[in-house]
Amino acid sequence: MIMDNEYSRSERAAHTVKKKRLRKRGLIPLIILLLLAGGALYIYFSYQSGLDIAKGNGVEQRAHEFNGVDDKDGKKNILLLGADREVDGSQRTDVIMIAQYDYMQKDMKLVSLMRDIYVDIPGYQSYKINSVYSLGGVELLRQTISQNFDIEVEEYAVVDYAAFESVVDVINKDGIPIDVEKDMSAKIDTELEKGPQRLGGSDLLAYARFRHDAEGDFGRVRRQQQVIDAVKSEAVSIGNIFKLPKIAGTGMGHVNTSMSDGEMYRMMASFLVRGDKNIDTLTLPMEDTYQFMDTPHAGNVIDLDFEANNQELHDFLEGKPEEQ
Repeated sequence: MIMDNEYSRSERAAHTVKKKRLRKRGLIPLIILLLLAGGALYIYFSYQSGLDIAKGNGVEQRAHEFNGVDDKDGKKNILLLGADREVDGSQRTDVIMIAQYDYMQKDMKLVSLMRDIYVDIPGYQSYKINSVYSLGGVELLRQTISQNFDIEVEEYAVVDYAAFESVVDVINKDGIPIDVEKDMSAKIDTELEKGPQRLGGSDLLAYARFRHDAEGDFGRVRRQQQVIDAVKSEAVSIGNIFKLPKIAGTGMGHVNTSMSDGEMYRMMASFLVRGDKNIDTLTLPMEDTYQFMDTPHAGNVIDLDFEANNQELHDFLEGKPEEQ
């Protein structure tokens, strides 16, 4: 009888332990669900707080006429424009770039087009490429790039300069690490000293836009690419992982783009999860493929050898035959 009681007690104890284990196992999915819900809410509200920063700056979202077509080749060509301040109702593009993201190879590439390149403009007299946006917006610029460079852009993003400053300040209020190559002050409303340092949004933008030296616009384009790489590196650093939704919201709130939020999320997620986050860059024109030319209506322009530059552009974006 005593043995039966002892057996019953041990059986009850084992049954109790089993029930506790089952309860714990039942809690695991609930805990995971709560963590996922909490993470989703954090991302949402962080992203919204970034959008609020743009609203606070008085940014107006507006759609542009644009007839780019996705060719479904797994690559996305995006026309990136940095819009200069509006003067007398017209606005020129201080920055003209073509970004390409390859979803299959997980590669990001960036092509900078010098703003003084002399181009044929559909329906207009030939002029500098940075004037095209003021004549007919992103759609005319898309047509101009297609006609002169034989490249089709599928999306566009027009970036307000306030976006750049705001994003930099959200990424790190102490600024972005940059090695300033020389003392700079001419026509940039600030004074920059040579050497490695951290620059806040307005000073970093001034550094990227500086062009009053012997290099002119060529130096400015090089610095623009340097700054983009520095901002990207700081944004994806471990210390900023939890800031990424707010950074994205701040940037998107200042950007007029043809891309949907879903497409933007997909591209950012694909880029962020890959191992190598380097961005390959190219600047056109290439060395020894252009000359400066004076024109009566457009002033001093860059006269391009389009055949040589277009070949290099296509090789860069599509991959040289030996690389495929």
